[in-house]
Amino acid sequence: MTKRPLRPFIRVLSILIACLLISTVASANIELFKHSPVPGGIAVVPLAMSGDTKPTVSFNKKTVAVMQRGNDWVAVVGIPLSTKAGDHSLAVTRGDISRDIMFSVRPHEYAEQRIKIKNKRKVDPLPFDMDRINAEKARVAEVRTIHTDGALERPFVWPVKGIISSPFGLRRFFNDKPRRPHGGIDIAANEGVPIVAPADGVVVETGDYFFNGNCVFIEHGSGLITFYAHMSRIDVAIGDKVTAGEMIGAIGATGRVTGPHLHWSVGLNGTWIDPMLFVAE
Repeated sequence: MTKRPLRPFIRVLSILIACLLISTVASANIELFKHSPVPGGIAVVPLAMSGDTKPTVSFNKKTVAVMQRGNDWVAVVGIPLSTKAGDHSLAVTRGDISRDIMFSVRPHEYAEQRIKIKNKRKVDPLPFDMDRINAEKARVAEVRTIHTDGALERPFVWPVKGIISSPFGLRRFFNDKPRRPHGGIDIAANEGVPIVAPADGVVVETGDYFFNGNCVFIEHGSGLITFYAHMSRIDVAIGDKVTAGEMIGAIGATGRVTGPHLHWSVGLNGTWIDPMLFVAE
């Protein structure tokens, strides 16, 4: 805790290091991004632009990944779980040209999950807990804006082997009180089982969070971020470059949990999307 005041400096330094390291990664394999235009999914949107100059694209004022498919530019959009079905627009800019490009989001219903938590503070935090929680939310919001020039080259490997105990998108109730939908998947495994990085990237945040326990964030380029929570230990530090399959920590039961497991989230343009869209079938 005595090192907390150094965090802003360390975070800025780690982002600079991440930009330098990931910028050497080869072009993305656009086919790895599965078009699944539902809340919590991905929309792969052709921009009707070609050539060498990369356009800038945003959705809900957040920077969107733009990649090439052949000679054409394509936007890869993470769709928030809160997005309503229907038509939505991307803001596209290249040089003096600015225009909106429409894409459609299909409806999708997620199941409901009710969980009993023994530690009532993890459901109804005390006032002084909220100071910590709000500070952690601000750190996560900052991490989710990181967007380097690297890109994904191959499907994710699984960060841990185990049973998926809670899928993505569940509408959750803790002690019968509604909370945010499940922004990742839970993989049940014994405490101490190693957790590995699913792809090459740079560690951009670690910490002991009120709800998430010991956790790690990795940026893989183009704003693609993975998040690991409830770990028993963390084996990496901010600024570390990791490769696919490299150990980053171990399964634990820290934070708000009912037992040992890994909560694994995948983020794109600042929103959590279904990790199953990125793993090899």
